[in-house]
Amino acid sequence: MRNEKEMFDLIVGIAQKDERIRAVYMNGSRTNSNVPKDIFQDYDIVYVVTETASFIKDEEWIDFFGNLIMIQEPDKNDKYIGLDLDFEKSYGYLMLFTDGNRIDLHIETREAMFENYMKDKLTIPLLDKDNILPNIPKPTDKDYWVKKPSEPLFMNCCNDFWWCLQNVGKGIWRDELPYAKQMFELVVRVRLDEMVSWWIGIKYDFQVSAGKMGKYFKQYLPEYCWEMYKKTYSDYNYKNFWSSIFVACELFQVLAKDVAEQLFFTYPMDDDKKMMEFLKHIRQLPVDAHGIY
Repeated sequence: MRNEKEMFDLIVGIAQKDERIRAVYMNGSRTNSNVPKDIFQDYDIVYVVTETASFIKDEEWIDFFGNLIMIQEPDKNDKYIGLDLDFEKSYGYLMLFTDGNRIDLHIETREAMFENYMKDKLTIPLLDKDNILPNIPKPTDKDYWVKKPSEPLFMNCCNDFWWCLQNVGKGIWRDELPYAKQMFELVVRVRLDEMVSWWIGIKYDFQVSAGKMGKYFKQYLPEYCWEMYKKTYSDYNYKNFWSSIFVACELFQVLAKDVAEQLFFTYPMDDDKKMMEFLKHIRQLPVDAHGIY
């Protein structure tokens, strides 16, 4: 596997030799000193180019980066489904190579660079042939820190968590596994993760990131909470699914009450108590029941 120095030499070297490429900058995890380095980190690279058309028309230039396992061109895919994209301003390539390295490369015009360059505080310039890249501070992940919730936002999270659980229970009783699973994973878990993030934010004075999709939860949660969080994942078995639901409820209760106390909010204990009773009832409801009660 090519090491970091070899990859940077390659990325910058290609740009130096190509007159169409006028500047190079990097964003993403490799610019963030708070993220531990590992072998799966991508190289999130932007080439500032004189125009995009020649790159898109003849993509043989990509071969200089190495042997590919697979490439994705997300802008082209989005164009196929009807999104209105301007390829003349920017275009992207996600590349996975046979040595395991991955480059997420975007080409963009100078005009597009001025629109994008200062939006992400995790940015480092790598090459600037014409001194066109604006001066920027040292990279910081401040934009990704957990944001302190307002009380209405907190209440909305609690309300949606407890309300949507009845949809999960309904889906299990009806034996509608895809519906029940997706309702739990795509709706309820979003609210659970939101509460987990706020709890972490409080413990670290809202100066940390919980990571994309909660990938740093394990790092910041105490062990007993992390063990509970892991148990919120289950298989297709409804008995196991119900167990994971009640663990999620217990974890949400613990964290939400603490968040409410720390931020001087009011936790909706009445919703909590009544929905827990309702879920326990639905769990025991016979499949041939003619009424809920």
